[in-house]
Amino acid sequence: MSSTTEQALSVGRPFDATRARRRHGWFGGLQGSEHAWAVAFALPYTAVFLFFVIYPIGYGLWMGSSPALYQELFDDPRYMTTVINTLLYVGIGVNLKMFLAFMLSGFFIRKRWWSKFVLVLFILPWATPALPAFMSIHWFLNGQWGMLNNMLFELFGIDGPVYLNEHWTGLAANVGAYIWKTLPFWTLILLAGRMAVPTELYEAAAVDGAGGLRKFTHVTLPLMANLYFVCTLLDMVFALGDFNSTFFVSGGGPAMSTEVLATLGIRYAFTVALPNLGVAAVMSALPLLIPLVILLMRKLRMSEGQL
Repeated sequence: MSSTTEQALSVGRPFDATRARRRHGWFGGLQGSEHAWAVAFALPYTAVFLFFVIYPIGYGLWMGSSPALYQELFDDPRYMTTVINTLLYVGIGVNLKMFLAFMLSGFFIRKRWWSKFVLVLFILPWATPALPAFMSIHWFLNGQWGMLNNMLFELFGIDGPVYLNEHWTGLAANVGAYIWKTLPFWTLILLAGRMAVPTELYEAAAVDGAGGLRKFTHVTLPLMANLYFVCTLLDMVFALGDFNSTFFVSGGGPAMSTEVLATLGIRYAFTVALPNLGVAAVMSALPLLIPLVILLMRKLRMSEGQL
């Protein structure tokens, strides 16, 4: 073999090795019939993803793509009220809930014999199905037959207000129901984060003379800040699409004054029989939703398992 041929082969070997590594990366080292089995197992999941995720999203984007739909939305005075309600619902509901969850996680991490029993009771609202939970709150706040007003009348002789027939009390009821239902979940997440903090850090802080407040501000807060921020972003994404609490607690009333974008879209699509307008109403949340998702993904990428 000539030296020229040997040089050409030596130059080609790196490309062959690179091609082999790429093939190994794509197929994970599968050989022969293993490729066919891998494709056979992956096809059903791919089909489900295409038909139940990609197709509905693409069809929804197509339905709400007409600029005339958004002009019609802005001409409806109820739409701006709904946008304000959504911002209040997300801003107050999420931040108040995450603050309470953070405080309660510190309460439940205390080593007391009764703490586990109380934690089990605390989880019950989250474990309860959404429909009976929110319907019970609806009847609890009913102005005429509700348990709250009946208790006020029996104990103090007071006729309570009709909570769900006023804009601000109805919106507060929706926010309160959302907080009550999902607070246990985020409390558990933050409790797990607190339990992951090494006890040696608290012991070292105690040796340095730090009290409870200084341990909280110099150990707990810095180590929990990343998890707290990610949970807040994630819950904002969930709250933007939340339908159950508003629909089953206040029903969007009185006179659709407590609607949020999720319930307004359903109202347009099914009650008024304007599905394109309903999709447009829901899609109008994308300018807020997309930055939240991008920020969340960037934060998770920067964290790289440090939560």
